[in-house]
Amino acid sequence: MAEFTMELSDEQKEVRDWLHGFAADVIRPAAAEWDEREETPWPVIQEAAKVGIYSLDFYAQQYFDSTGLGIPMAMEELFWGDAGIALSIVGTGLAAVGVLANGTEEQIGTWIPQMYGDANDVKVAAFCSSEPDAGSDVASMRTRAVYDEAKDEWVLNGTKTWATNGGIANVHVVVAVVDPDLGSKGHASFIVPPNTPGLSQGQKFKKHGIRASHTAEVVLDNVRVPGSCLLGGKEKLDARLARAREKAKKGGERVKNAAMATFEASRPAVGAMAVGTARAAYEVALEYAQTREQFGRPIIDNQGVAFQLADMRTSIDAARLLVWRASWMAINGKPFTAAEGSMSKLFASETAKKVTAQAVQILGGNGYTREYPAERMHRDSAIYTIFEGTSEIQRLVIARTLAGMPIR
Repeated sequence: MAEFTMELSDEQKEVRDWLHGFAADVIRPAAAEWDEREETPWPVIQEAAKVGIYSLDFYAQQYFDSTGLGIPMAMEELFWGDAGIALSIVGTGLAAVGVLANGTEEQIGTWIPQMYGDANDVKVAAFCSSEPDAGSDVASMRTRAVYDEAKDEWVLNGTKTWATNGGIANVHVVVAVVDPDLGSKGHASFIVPPNTPGLSQGQKFKKHGIRASHTAEVVLDNVRVPGSCLLGGKEKLDARLARAREKAKKGGERVKNAAMATFEASRPAVGAMAVGTARAAYEVALEYAQTREQFGRPIIDNQGVAFQLADMRTSIDAARLLVWRASWMAINGKPFTAAEGSMSKLFASETAKKVTAQAVQILGGNGYTREYPAERMHRDSAIYTIFEGTSEIQRLVIARTLAGMPIR
């Protein structure tokens, strides 16, 4: 087990500096354009693929970093560049992780390469879980998957929403209900291969922030996929469902929801994204305060501005500490006895919203215009308190964990 430390190794520093350079030289110059266009920044994703950032190998190396700091470090640097473009680069990872966590070796080897494509022909993937009536309440999911034993096919019907890369993805990973009586324990995940009939893009959302990231509904109308597209295989699913039914018969047994437990483990990465955006806004505000003069002196000489910057920096460093602690705990198998994953996501998300708002205030009228990046960062920051569990859900998870209650 790696000891928890705030000191990065030389190798980690080299990776961090490499990512920072890409964010500064490639992502930032393109940020305003793709925010205005509200389109997937394919040229930037291709550049990321050429240098090795947009690849399973890169994320696997960071994920298996024994200190746990590889992923949060990478997320912070990329999202420091721009949240919308960064999410377009890392969004495929959501689907890839779904396959890695639940798929067989054959499924992993078959589908994950098709999610990324290559530097000459980049592809993206989509993870489809949320629904119009089932966001935080995963037990209310309605998308159904019914097994056609005669053809060894699964038939999927329903509508997914808020899907990053939804409809434009080469590969979709869809979570669906296979046994409605079991609630959230009756769910399974399926691969929907490229060009499968019946899958279509519904509404594409015009968003307040992260506008370079494609977000849309995915409509499934009698979508048929081979039995081999059930992640983990039918034998494993049948065994899991049998155990869940047996526990349901006994009654009274408190079992932590598996989906919620998975979210708890992944939330520090979202916290790291928020830290990146907050840090970017703080740096913009600091530079502005040092160079902008009013009444014959830089505005940072005014205590009202200087104290804001002090609070901004303190909150950012505190958020990073929570994210790194939770990430270290996760990779080393330490249980989140106080919902430390949700703590990190909650504090970092709220920090990003507050810090970006303060940055706009420090820039004054300039901060309210699109001539300066603080305005875009402020819009982008709003998503962190919403996706992968709202701040209200994070507080609920923390409170129920502290009380020894099951997370539903």
